[in-house]
Amino acid sequence: MSVETGRRQARRAALVLLYQHDVTGRPLAELAERYREDTRGPVPEYTRELVEAVLHEREALDLVIGEHAHGWSPERISPIERAALRIATFELTQRPDVPASVAIDEAVRLSKRYASPEAATFVNGVLGATARALGVGR
Repeated sequence: MSVETGRRQARRAALVLLYQHDVTGRPLAELAERYREDTRGPVPEYTRELVEAVLHEREALDLVIGEHAHGWSPERISPIERAALRIATFELTQRPDVPASVAIDEAVRLSKRYASPEAATFVNGVLGATARALGVGR
């Protein structure tokens, strides 16, 4: 399995865990245990890193998202889109080893899969504006 394939799966797992945490308020340890039982495997390391970082940096990430989601506060964005935006915004702002195009494309892909084409268009627009403001290439 390539690094990017592993990270793709890790981002998907992070999206699910962050969404579940946001919607249910259940402790992350409980959600991670359920993930382990459902997949019969441990939570991927990159998933843990993303989830912990997003939860730790949530306020700062939401400020960045709010600046570029014109007319939408993070609280008004659906939980699945918000999770995708937070993961990608974290990668754009804190992970120089992740190309901006990969962070954005993965968030768009996840939004299409778990939300809708319209959600994916919204996520793409917010992250594109974020990347331009940060001066990171797409």
